[in-house]
Amino acid sequence: MVAYVHSLAPLEACGLLAGRDSKVERIFFVQNQARSAVRYVMDPIEQLHAFEWIDSNGMDLLGIFHSHPAGPETVSPTDIAEAAYAVTYVILARMDGEWRARGFWIEHGDFREVTLQVL
Repeated sequence: MVAYVHSLAPLEACGLLAGRDSKVERIFFVQNQARSAVRYVMDPIEQLHAFEWIDSNGMDLLGIFHSHPAGPETVSPTDIAEAAYAVTYVILARMDGEWRARGFWIEHGDFREVTLQVL
């Protein structure tokens, strides 16, 4: 994911995380139709194809990721307002030249940080 978001900076990049039992097994890189440095809108056809693949392979949507190339390292008010799925939202932010990933659970207009574990 880091290489992907880095390759598209300074624009925001986005995608989906699929797997089983809270373990990500597949990453889907989805085009950002907004082509913006501060906003993302997933390409609906690519998103639909990813959802169909996830379903047909017996997996679950576990997360949605996107980048904040110029920060912040946390969710934005837009992220909170547009959160539509009960999944972990992963924000990759570039701070001091390094990409950092943080996970958040967004629900009912509020958010809390969740631990991400790389195995």
